[in-house]
Parts: sequence; C-alpha cells; structure tokens
Amino acid sequence: MKVQVEELSPIEKKLSIEVENSRVAEELNRAYSRLGQQVRLPGFRQGKVPRRILEQRFRDQVEDEVIQRVVQSAYVEAIREHKVDVVANPQVTNSGLKADAPFTFEARVEVKPRVEPKDYQELPLAKSDTTITDEQINEQLERMRSSLGRLEPVADRDTAASGDYVTVDFEATVDGQPFTGSKAQGISVQVAPGELVESKIAALEGVKVGESKDIDYAFPQDYRVEEVRGKTARFHITVKELKKEIVPELNDEFAKETGIAQSLDELRGKMRTDMERAKKAQVEGEEREALMKALIERNAFEVPRAMVERAMDSMLRGALQQLQRQGVDPSRLNLDFNRLREDMREKALQEVKGTLLFEAIAQKEGIQASDADVDARIEQLANEAGQPVAAVQRYFKGPDERLGLSLRLREEKTIEFLRSRAKYS
Repeated sequence: MKVQVEELSPIEKKLSIEVENSRVAEELNRAYSRLGQQVRLPGFRQGKVPRRILEQRFRDQVEDEVIQRVVQSAYVEAIREHKVDVVANPQVTNSGLKADAPFTFEARVEVKPRVEPKDYQELPLAKSDTTITDEQINEQLERMRSSLGRLEPVADRDTAASGDYVTVDFEATVDGQPFTGSKAQGISVQVAPGELVESKIAALEGVKVGESKDIDYAFPQDYRVEEVRGKTARFHITVKELKKEIVPELNDEFAKETGIAQSLDELRGKMRTDMERAKKAQVEGEEREALMKALIERNAFEVPRAMVERAMDSMLRGALQQLQRQGVDPSRLNLDFNRLREDMREKALQEVKGTLLFEAIAQKEGIQASDADVDARIEQLANEAGQPVAAVQRYFKGPDERLGLSLRLREEKTIEFLRSRAKYS
C-alpha cells in the first residue's frame, strides 16, 4: 500500500492512498464467496451459483461493499503508520474499482493542531481568598433555619405586620379592564419589601383581617403576560388570614433535624469544610478561566470544527444533566436545543483552545499524572462522596475512565504550574 500525506492547513490533511490490486481481488473473492452461499437463484443449487452469474446480477452492490471495507481498513492503517492525529471522520473520494489496477482513493480529514505554546510565564492573576468567615457560616445557618421553618396562624392580633405571610383575595384592572390572571383567591403573599409579582407586598402592613386596600403596581417590561407589560394596574386586595413563620432555634436539636450532624458545633464544622471546599472549587474555576483567556490572547492558532462541535455537544449535555439533577425535565421547558447549542459555540471554541494549550504546556514541561496520582484521587473522591474506595475504583476500572481521570489530573498539575509562575495583582 502506498500513502502520500499532504498538509492542506494546520488543521486539515489529505491522504492519497493506493491499495494493491491483489488485496482488492482477495476482498472481491471473499465477498462473492459469501454471496454465493447466501443467494438463491432459479436453476442453481444454493452455494453453486457461478461467479459470472453473481457478477452480472450483483456487481455494483458487491463492489460498493468491497470499496467500503478496503477504504476503512486502508485508512486506519495509513493514519496509524503516518501518525495522523485525526479528530473527525474523513471525507473520502474514489473513482471505483478498475480491473487489474490498484484501487486509489483520497481522504481529507481534520487533524489535531500542533500547538507550540509561548509566553506562558507570568500570566496575570488576581489574588483570591478562600477563607470562610464565621459570619458566612451564620448566614448559611439562617438560610437553613428558614428552610426548616413553618407557618402558623397569628392568634394574638388581627393586623398585618412586617414579615407576616398573608392570605389574600384580589381583583385587578388596567385602564379599568380585567386581564389574564387579574383575579385570584386564597393567595399567600409576604408583607415585605419587594415586587408584587414575587408575592411581596410591603403596603399591606397595618391592614386588618377582613379589610381591603387598593394598590397601584407597575408591571415589569419583561413580565410574562404581554398585555400588561410596563403598564400600571390597580389591585383591590382583601386580607383573609395572617400567618407568621416559626423557625427552629439554633441548638443541638436543630442540628439533628438537618440530618447532617448530632450537635450544633459538629454542624458548624461540617458546614465550614463544605463551604471551604466549594469556595476553593469556585476560585480554581475562575483562575482556570483567567489563565485560559491569557494563554489564548498570547497564542493564536486554528482549531478543527469537529473539536468545537464535540465541545458544544458536551456542554449541552452537561446543561441538561444539571437541570435533571435539580429535578427539572428539560423536555417540558420547550427549549430550542439547536439555538441553545449554538449559543455555546464561542465558549466551546475557547474551551478547546485552552485545553489544547494546557496539554501542549504539559508536554513541553514534562508534566504527567502517575498511577499513584490517579489512585490517590480515586481515594479522595470516595472520601468526599462517603463511598467505599472499592466502589469508586470499579467505576474507574475501564481504561477510558482511568485515562480521562489521568488527563484531568495532568491539566490540574499544569494549572498549578502556571499559578506558581503567575504574576499576581
């Protein structure tokens, strides 16, 4: 087999491949032999149909199949032998089989670009603080208390006070006319500053149960009901019932109720650990983005379209999986998936460029992730998830999964290398 590789651009190559006639003839013989065992033709016993008859009836079909097999096997051999780092399926052209002549075809294919990283020392980075303060922990505890709160009827007064949750009936008009959703009964709102469309009406403070109050409210310009966007409505609101939120006290019983800890001190400790881990992950993500942006600005190169398309697909899958983890069914959201995917193109392009640059720097600096590094990360993942190490090891048992984790660790080491040489401000 003869192979000629031509570089059409830094991200595309053309392979001109010639396959010897004897190899094609062998494939044809095997194809007609299989066909002869399968077909039934009048006047011939099965398996005894002469080759010339098969050629008369099935030549085009057989030759198409043989061309596909020869192209596939020869193409794979060619890219392996010439170390062509392909990133997409090839575009193949051929002129068909010719008697007693070699079979030739051309394959144009996108390839991974050769990146020679430069100017990656002293990349600009802003100093970040991952410290979690007692105040932040207290704020998180208050949010947890609110989430475990319950509403109880107000028994010692009949006048709405700030912070109350009020059950109301209302009727509304715009220019004296009702509109979609302009009437409702038994709606719960909070007497607190905010937007009426967010069920917050501070103006109800001081209104007694059974009394009504008229309120003017200007709808936002982007309100979901088109007929009232940006318009002012008059709401006639009647207070029906008062409730107040009862939240648990901050004590050991509260800690047990969360299901996280057995005491308040233990809960605070676990919250600090989780919040520090989350803050560290956030800062690392921000620094990765900053390093990537700086590298891309200093290193211009083309990337194959196929790599960007795959990155877009991956981002879209990630976004949909995130919705599912939050209990949202994406199919019910009436999303334009094609537009959503296309909106990710620029970010996908930057991600591909950044990943290639990190990889090139790792190669240039000899940065690797050892088997010991991979095993240590598996143990770390198991501890963080509260899972047996053996269970997580089984997940990463396959070569692809283990390689993926190894590459991720190598990138993390590369980013740490860049951080250690960054110029902080």
